[in-house]
Amino acid sequence: MGAGHAHVGADEHPPRASERASIVLGSAVAAVLFLTLVGAMVVWPSTWSMLGSMQTLEEGSSWVTGEVTTENDDGTWNLIVQGEEDAGEQVMADTGDPTVEVHTGDVIRALQLEDGTLVFSDFERTAPMLLLFIVYVALVLIVARWRGLGSLLGLALAFGIIIFFTAPALLDGGNPLIVGLVTGAGALFVLLYLAHGVNARTTTAYLGTLAGLSVTAALAWWAVTASKLTGIWSDTGVHLEFWNRGVSLQGLVLCGIILAGLGVLNDVTITQASAVWELRAARPDMGRRELFTRGMRIGRDHIASTVYTIAFAYVGAALPTILFVSMYQQSVGLTLTSADIAEEIVRTLVGSIGLVLAVPLTTLIGAAVVGRDAVVVDDAVAEESSAVDDAAVADDAVAGEDPVSGPGA
Repeated sequence: MGAGHAHVGADEHPPRASERASIVLGSAVAAVLFLTLVGAMVVWPSTWSMLGSMQTLEEGSSWVTGEVTTENDDGTWNLIVQGEEDAGEQVMADTGDPTVEVHTGDVIRALQLEDGTLVFSDFERTAPMLLLFIVYVALVLIVARWRGLGSLLGLALAFGIIIFFTAPALLDGGNPLIVGLVTGAGALFVLLYLAHGVNARTTTAYLGTLAGLSVTAALAWWAVTASKLTGIWSDTGVHLEFWNRGVSLQGLVLCGIILAGLGVLNDVTITQASAVWELRAARPDMGRRELFTRGMRIGRDHIASTVYTIAFAYVGAALPTILFVSMYQQSVGLTLTSADIAEEIVRTLVGSIGLVLAVPLTTLIGAAVVGRDAVVVDDAVAEESSAVDDAAVADDAVAGEDPVSGPGA
């Protein structure tokens, strides 16, 4: 009971930035948004005609969906095509790929040629993916409520930025470094403030994330150039090079590294900012230095866990490549520095460095904003808190307890 008295009123009157700190934070965000808009204007795509410009169908052909009914002796399959049930069963040619196993009852997507021939394309995955999406959205809304709704809206808008700005800008030959920074700054602004509200704590996390993003961008630019990562080893890179000569594959690697760590970086900074605020609420007597020191104790644990989270995330994404490259008869050094593996290693190292530096920067900003001498409380609230604290100290003295350390001190 004794230790708890000193914290009365913390939830009702959470720590907040002083007017001066709020002005500084607001000015910093305004400057960032101004630079983001300028950068967006520099790389703004001259046209969006590249989106959807690649023709995937021959004239007279169309995509159809059908359910497999039976397998024929010659390796072909009978389908009931959706929308063409009156035509009865239609024959689909063999997949031509021995690794693809089609079974009765499977719903598949096929290419229907002009003469009516059906050619296997892929499995239809809309139903299970839609079910997963519905479960995900429902759980986010149930558990996180309004903040969950805000994060979902922010995520939708962030993907809109990537689809309608990032992709066209890169296809139009925009500078990938500027495109990556503009995308990151814009997407983070939307995501953070929609999910966590407009307040000093969110702004602290935003500025800390931008600091980490800037470090990541600078390191990525140097690493991609120094390591000569070309991006041409993947099939997708080859296709892009063939269809659009104006796209810099090395630039895509650079932009991809910048954007890859945004989610984890943001997670670390918002958690770190929240930790500083909660420490300040629990111990209103803390100054900037102590708040920073205690906040970094939490930050170090977060860094330790998040670093290997990033590493395993990239390992999972690149697992087929790792298995393929490991089959070659070559040394570990050659394997790790080969183009396909090196890209993932560079991505992991650069993202981790940005993450590690973002933690102390975010903690430093938070401590400066809500440190004891940086917070202004209304006189009425101050008097009320003082009265409560005086009463708590008196109670603790009677009970023989230290007002800060608690029983037994």
